[in-house]
Amino acid sequence: MLHTFFARFAVVLTLATYLNMSLSPALAQQRVAVVRDAEIEALVTDYARPILKAAGLSRSGIEIILVNNRSFNAFVDGRRIFLHTGALVKAETPNEIIGIIAHEAGHIAGGHQERLRQQLKRAQTMAIVSALIGIGAGVAGAATDTSGLASAGVGMAAGGAELARRGLLGYQRSEEVTADRTAIDYLNATGQSARGMLTTFERLAGGLALSGVNVDPYQVSHPMPRERIANLEELARKSRYFDRTDPPELQLRHDMMRAKIAAFTEGAQAVPRMFRSNPRGIPAMYGDAISTYLTGNPKTALQKVEALMKQMPRNPYLHELRGDILIKANRAEEAASSYAKAIALAPGTPGLLQVGHGQALLATGKPNLLKKAVSELQTGLSREPEFANGYRYLAQAYGQLGNIAQADLATAEGYFHSGKYRDAKLFATRAQKRLKRGSPGWLRAQDILQYRTPG
Repeated sequence: MLHTFFARFAVVLTLATYLNMSLSPALAQQRVAVVRDAEIEALVTDYARPILKAAGLSRSGIEIILVNNRSFNAFVDGRRIFLHTGALVKAETPNEIIGIIAHEAGHIAGGHQERLRQQLKRAQTMAIVSALIGIGAGVAGAATDTSGLASAGVGMAAGGAELARRGLLGYQRSEEVTADRTAIDYLNATGQSARGMLTTFERLAGGLALSGVNVDPYQVSHPMPRERIANLEELARKSRYFDRTDPPELQLRHDMMRAKIAAFTEGAQAVPRMFRSNPRGIPAMYGDAISTYLTGNPKTALQKVEALMKQMPRNPYLHELRGDILIKANRAEEAASSYAKAIALAPGTPGLLQVGHGQALLATGKPNLLKKAVSELQTGLSREPEFANGYRYLAQAYGQLGNIAQADLATAEGYFHSGKYRDAKLFATRAQKRLKRGSPGWLRAQDILQYRTPG
């Protein structure tokens, strides 16, 4: 669950991304704190699945990544859609997030990133040519002792760069308009309302007004929120699905997600504030159980989650929370049983839950469960190979079994997926010395040793 962002599920990636909300179009190296959580990922996947199918992207390997950031934002990079936790917790309905996903899918389906890269190259070329012309004029002015010509050269260089920048920003704004309109097509194709998109733009417009900042619409990469509302409102309201609301069961899952994120990232009082109109509802109780687990007595937290389980006995993530609480209470064998139940109830192949199960088996300290812990951790990591902290538990399990070579290799993998390449290569070297040359483990260690950091 989300607490593992602070413990075992934390990953920091270095990503070259175009940030949609950035005023600069430059491609930059961004350090992004990525949250891993089985419940939230399953919900967001359910939001995205029909949209990606409508966009013709269901077989394109699109990933949705959760970013630990309180701002209301989302962006795309390659085949990945990044959603800020701030957007997830502030969006009051599933429809708002679905609208965001539809917009980002429009960027991917429309090939906007590749065209933006081409526009960047064009803008850079224009800026370089302008600079060269300006330098030439400046040199000529200096050679003829004509100060006016030299000043004109500086003006030409600066003016050409500004023209290129404005042209690029204008191009980005046009692509945003296209993605907005395409998103409405996807929502109509899936029988969903575009009301959530309008709500999102209203929120952005309100935030901009409250900030008191006077923004030049020609100096930003996105159309102004009020402009976007004006462009879309008539089109959205024409849809026969405009007044369609989200199914109650989906709204419940959404509110439970919001409660979870609020409890983990905003403190114990965030959940009561969020659900003050329904303090005894399931989402409020769920957030309270998580807050109690984080800061209170495990016995009390266990009572709270078990009370919820009586209402929702087949919810896998309540069983997961129960397992987390039991781990904290040093009742690892019972925790392992709770994780096993969560895995049995969860949709798909829940690799993250399997890693949690393996961790609980390891925590029992029982030699007869160590091999099972290794098997479960390996299976989970085969499905979630970039889940860096899972390798730490695998290394511990191998170490307790006396398999030092595999322990070193697992440690190397953990460092590698955390971006700590120097440490990864140190442990890969240690692992290779104990592994049979040419074996799968030896070859994986060699891959780590031969890896070259981008840029």
